[in-house]
Amino acid sequence: MEEVKVIGIDLAKSVFQLHGASATGAPVFRKKLSRAQVLKFLSEQPPCLVAMEACASSHYWGREIMELGHEVRLIPPIYVKPFVKRQKNDANDAEAIAEAVVRPTMRFVPVKSAEQQARSMVFKTRDLFVRQRNAIINALRGHLMEYGIVAPPGRTFVKHLARQINAPNSELPPVVIELCRLHLDQLDAVTEKIAGIEKRLKEEASSDPETIRLQTAPGVGPVSAMAIQAFAPPLEGFRRGRDFAAWLGLVPVQKSTGGKQVLGRTSKMGQRDIRRLLIIGAMTRVRWAVRNGAPKGSWLEQMLARKPRMLVAIALANKTARAIWAMMTKQEDFKDPVAVD
Repeated sequence: MEEVKVIGIDLAKSVFQLHGASATGAPVFRKKLSRAQVLKFLSEQPPCLVAMEACASSHYWGREIMELGHEVRLIPPIYVKPFVKRQKNDANDAEAIAEAVVRPTMRFVPVKSAEQQARSMVFKTRDLFVRQRNAIINALRGHLMEYGIVAPPGRTFVKHLARQINAPNSELPPVVIELCRLHLDQLDAVTEKIAGIEKRLKEEASSDPETIRLQTAPGVGPVSAMAIQAFAPPLEGFRRGRDFAAWLGLVPVQKSTGGKQVLGRTSKMGQRDIRRLLIIGAMTRVRWAVRNGAPKGSWLEQMLARKPRMLVAIALANKTARAIWAMMTKQEDFKDPVAVD
């Protein structure tokens, strides 16, 4: 039997499918193991290349398998799909993973540390509470609209709704008043939790030298800086700033053929948390420039004169991402992309 050099693992909750291949790509074994058997089996194998899809629990398994002496590579699932033969099942998926990992041009996802995943959980928890807060506000507005009480969207106008609910001469039915007060109590509780998480983010951002350096970029605050630290792989892994911006999804979709370049809307194929925060920061700068005027002769002034604001914000976020890459990899001072052509 040939010695196994590559092992592809199709991850699952309980039953894992493993595909072992030799240096020539010939199958060596196909095994179905329970969750408790995976690490024991891999500990008995000689050091080799272990590949998995970058999906739920993959970073945990990557850390555990690396401790056994194996080399671990995580592949984005979309890059594995072309290697699946005919029918999709666990055995074919594991074989496709083992075949995809040895491609010379394949791209991989770095295995995250437990600390980096902890930071990302902070952001995910904050996003969950923010969505809950928005849902409560929208539900409250919708319910009260049925009784003629209307308020614009957003947290700013919740106080107006609260005054209408608690007014002594309110014509709302008693049960509606009681339920609306439950909504307001829940809203206060969620807002307090969000404030606590944001306070923790700001404290951590003020103690880390890299996040402090990131905050020197206009439009990048403590939350954005911590998001880059939590979700982005090492920026040295990108050859240039354009690659980092493309990884974030801040580039147009291409449907080019026959030598003709056809560009569509923003791809949104990358890391959505960082992308959203950079766009929010860029939109803040765009609004400020619209109110107060952009620097004379700057790139931002020229773009605002002929393009929609959101398109300008996305382009500015792209430039900011490229400048952040240059700053963090070359240890240069941040160069404001507004003045860059």
